[in-house]
Amino acid sequence: MSVAIQLSWVDWSIITLYFVFIIGIGFYLKRFTGTGEDYFLAGRKNSSWVAGLAFLSANLGALEILGWTGGTMKYGMFVSHFYWVGAIPAMLFLGLYMMPFYYSSKIHSVPGYLKLRFDERSRLLNAFSFAIMTLLMSGINLYLMALVLRTILGWDWHLSMWISALAVGCYIMLGGLMSAIFTEIVQFFLIWFGLFLVAILGTVEMGGMHQVLTGLPDAMSKLWATTGSASNNAMGVTWIGIILGLGWVLSFGYWTTDFLVVQRAFSSKDLRSARMTPIIASFFKMALPFIIVVAGLVAYKLTNNPLAHFELLKHPVTGEPWNDTALPLLIARYYPQGLVGLGITALLAGFMAGQAGNVSAFNTVWTYDIYRVLINKKASDAHLVWMGRITTLVGILLSIATAYLAMQFNTIMDYIQAIFSWVNAPLFATMLLGMFWKRTSSTGAFWGLILGMLTSFTIFLGFKLGFLPATLVHLITFSSAPVSGISDMSRNLSQAAWAWSICAIATVLISLVTKPKPDSELVGLVKGFTPIEHDGKIAWYSQPKYIALIAVAVFAALNLYFW
Repeated sequence: MSVAIQLSWVDWSIITLYFVFIIGIGFYLKRFTGTGEDYFLAGRKNSSWVAGLAFLSANLGALEILGWTGGTMKYGMFVSHFYWVGAIPAMLFLGLYMMPFYYSSKIHSVPGYLKLRFDERSRLLNAFSFAIMTLLMSGINLYLMALVLRTILGWDWHLSMWISALAVGCYIMLGGLMSAIFTEIVQFFLIWFGLFLVAILGTVEMGGMHQVLTGLPDAMSKLWATTGSASNNAMGVTWIGIILGLGWVLSFGYWTTDFLVVQRAFSSKDLRSARMTPIIASFFKMALPFIIVVAGLVAYKLTNNPLAHFELLKHPVTGEPWNDTALPLLIARYYPQGLVGLGITALLAGFMAGQAGNVSAFNTVWTYDIYRVLINKKASDAHLVWMGRITTLVGILLSIATAYLAMQFNTIMDYIQAIFSWVNAPLFATMLLGMFWKRTSSTGAFWGLILGMLTSFTIFLGFKLGFLPATLVHLITFSSAPVSGISDMSRNLSQAAWAWSICAIATVLISLVTKPKPDSELVGLVKGFTPIEHDGKIAWYSQPKYIALIAVAVFAALNLYFW
């Protein structure tokens, strides 16, 4: 295949130094991972800024960088909803209200909280479902990394996959979560400085930001003005789907329960730092559309201008234009030799961050919530560290297998949101009720989770296999549009909302007729039974609630400006 970019020796040197650097970090940090607390939670010694940057970097992987650049070409400005409505309220809620329950319980994982709050059934159900989800997500990261290496460098698909997987596996096996966090911070700055130029140079070529935003189809140019009817926007959703499906269920389900990101907050040195972790990360999250969405809009305009000579690669399965190749091709267009190595390294850093986050979360959940519970209840701390390293290797190998599933989707974010609706949406209902309603019973939580997950997956299969009648489709999606015109993303948002609702309703009803835990077992786990941290003696600019208020103001201003 043709190579998009001819690399100079400087470019190759930058890429090589990056791989040597991250592997070297693993060898260096191995000496500091003697205990399970060190290996799986980085010793709980990190500041709020360290944990906050790692918190966002774990999320800012290939899924964000390539996925939403390609998604912007399909949905336009609507993608910004996934950064603002779909992230900021949930991140702030996690820091202000949920983190005290997580951190004070001294758990190693989210399933660990379910064990303490409910019972072993809920813990194992979530542990297995989360483990499967992390492997699927890890496979997506590998797939997109291999895509970049093949697109830009012309590497063999399989070679790209294995090199990428082994590099991540090496430094996670050696240094555990501390290694992941350290490299994620480095990767955070590489992503920002390496990819920001794409948005800047693309905007310059378009003639300024005004030209980037004008001339778009009406269905792609606004955030809220076109949400009165599903037919008015490219995503095919109404404001109900945005607020309930994305803003409430998928957003809160991911940011407050997904151990991939929450684990970084667990590594904080104290409760205030843990609460500040997602709040600090929220400011950087709000800024990301100015890189990713702008780059996607530039790519959209270039592909629709024959004189620009910008053509996407073809999807290997469908043969259609492959939206996820947009960002690598923009790098090929704008970066000169000698600088392109920085852009490629930034992409690799994003993939490494996402891959490392999923692998480190997988090894923790498997080791503490499955292996120690079902296989070796008397395992020593040293043995658990050894098992964590072995699990990392196994997780990498399984991720390679799941990477091939990702190839079946033209826009990778449709696939990702479907996965979140299966696992995170019902889990959020369970966690919310468990933390804020002491009457929630163990039996109610378990069966609510099962029914919520089954609801989401049934809707997914119903759409894919076409066995849902049109009347039911319209009811599920809150849309009167023809069934053929309902987008995958609209379906994802709807099935997430239904999964959450069914889980919540079932949990409440079953809890009312079953026995809850006594109050003495709810200390540190439920509102009203958990000590509240008072920030009165701390300067206002260090208090989580005031920093969160600033974030809310910025969030509101962005939505109003791009209305």
